[in-house]
Amino acid sequence: MTWLKPNRTELEFLTLAYNRFYDLYDEIMGDSFWIKSEWERFSKIKQAFDIYAEVLYYEPIKHIIEKLKTSRPPMESEIGSDLFKFVRNVISHFPYFNSWDSVLINKSIVNWNKEGLSIDKFLKKYEGHEQVKYRYWEEQKKRMTYLSICFPEKYSNGSKIFLKNIISEKEGVKFSFILMRKIMDTQVVEVKENKQP
Repeated sequence: MTWLKPNRTELEFLTLAYNRFYDLYDEIMGDSFWIKSEWERFSKIKQAFDIYAEVLYYEPIKHIIEKLKTSRPPMESEIGSDLFKFVRNVISHFPYFNSWDSVLINKSIVNWNKEGLSIDKFLKKYEGHEQVKYRYWEEQKKRMTYLSICFPEKYSNGSKIFLKNIISEKEGVKFSFILMRKIMDTQVVEVKENKQP
């Protein structure tokens, strides 16, 4: 029975992770979230990316990411894994910033200790990659939002890379959360109550 997923320890972790992520999702998708201070927004966004990055280690989620490569629009798998891990790693490993729009890195900062780690690999892999355009529908607001994810044109010692230029705070974060939730929801089983007549 050890092959059953989730096992007891995974279930304990997933329950904590999913409950907190869903709470943050509900808050971040609301209009009132976007009038809070930059620091409060940034802190909660960071926490949600941290949770999602941990959930990506859960084996069934890895299978979903692989399936996205063949069954979804181009780059959705890469956005749902590589980009979101990159964002998480940047805001976690360089915790010097107070807001999304202030996050700035460059090649020398990324490689200050050692070259070839995850952030460096991501930037080398996607340097100069064409932008990816998305749209999402917010049912409650009856609103379609369009956004672009733009990869750095250059990743060299002199280039400055702002996170806001890769993915915008409001539209980009909301899109990120929608995609993260879609991926995480694949592991949720809805239990329907049996109502007695």
